[in-house]
Amino acid sequence: MQMKNLSEGVLSDRQIRQMLDAGSILSEKPIENGQIQPASLDLRLGAKAFRVRASFLSGKSAKVSERLAAFTMHEMDLTAGAVLEKGCVYVVPLLEALFLPDFIYGAASAKSSIGRLDLLTRIITDHGEEFDRIPAGYTGQLYVEICPRSFSVVVGIGQMLNQIIFRVGKTVYTDAELKKLHEENQIVSGKPIISDGLGFSVDLKPIKGDLVGYRAKPHTGVIDLKKLNFYEPSDYWEEIRTTKSQIVLDPGAFYILVSRESIVIPPNCAAEMVPYLAMVGEFRVHYAGFFDPGFGHSVAGLGSRGVLEVRCHEAPFILEHGQVVGKLLYERMSEVPKQLYGKEIASNYQGQRLKLSKHFKNS
Repeated sequence: MQMKNLSEGVLSDRQIRQMLDAGSILSEKPIENGQIQPASLDLRLGAKAFRVRASFLSGKSAKVSERLAAFTMHEMDLTAGAVLEKGCVYVVPLLEALFLPDFIYGAASAKSSIGRLDLLTRIITDHGEEFDRIPAGYTGQLYVEICPRSFSVVVGIGQMLNQIIFRVGKTVYTDAELKKLHEENQIVSGKPIISDGLGFSVDLKPIKGDLVGYRAKPHTGVIDLKKLNFYEPSDYWEEIRTTKSQIVLDPGAFYILVSRESIVIPPNCAAEMVPYLAMVGEFRVHYAGFFDPGFGHSVAGLGSRGVLEVRCHEAPFILEHGQVVGKLLYERMSEVPKQLYGKEIASNYQGQRLKLSKHFKNS
């Protein structure tokens, strides 16, 4: 592969195309132009889904296909679409496979609209010991584990639920580098909270009205992932309103909230949202973790809000306005992408505030 002189950082859209040309990314069907984002590649579902007894990792000594032979309950054809039921676990081989050189490694995440549906999706690899992490030099098929948590969904072959980024060397900004980046670009509104990344907090005190979020209803119809701007939000979501700058998170419930801060990802950066310290509360903060170069950049006012996908765990928890709930790890790009996140590539969430997934009307 003729990519030995790459600078450290997350690879750009142009460099991903180079990987395709070099055979480092393989696919059963030709890669579509819309799959290549400024700093990531969207991954497509294959033709079959396997209903399995439980979530699993292949482990050092096994391939995913070997685990599927042991754990599969039944097989489903996705050619004409199929329902994946709430509370069940499925594994789907993807159309894409990798043949990575020993200096490029990868990380995967659910796409934004998928995380906002409380659809837990994680990439599995052969001989893998972690979800969503692809080691340097990996050769083999990619698989996605899908577990609908709040809504049953209809999926079909070729649909894109996950994305993958590729990295070379050390990509994450140190705190000192992050402070300098903020001084040069103002990457966040207000005073930055910088400690092993950029901290962000929850907004429970909106400037207008008292709507602060949404909670998934427990008993709803299915959501067909190919239907956009189609569903009535009230059929699937309860509005969360408060004038007290606080809400109580119910155990097992799923919420869509929004960050108090507006965020900017400069063209020469990418970012990944990661959980905050577990000691701050019994809840998980996100499912979809990547922010492309250009997110919030050149938007009227400063930046775009980060939508928070929150699931409460064992005990009810009082969440307060301004409470720090997560952080962003900023990463340097290997090069500035040819295209940035925004209108040019029909990005759905540029300039966003509190917002449901694109499957719902007025979202």
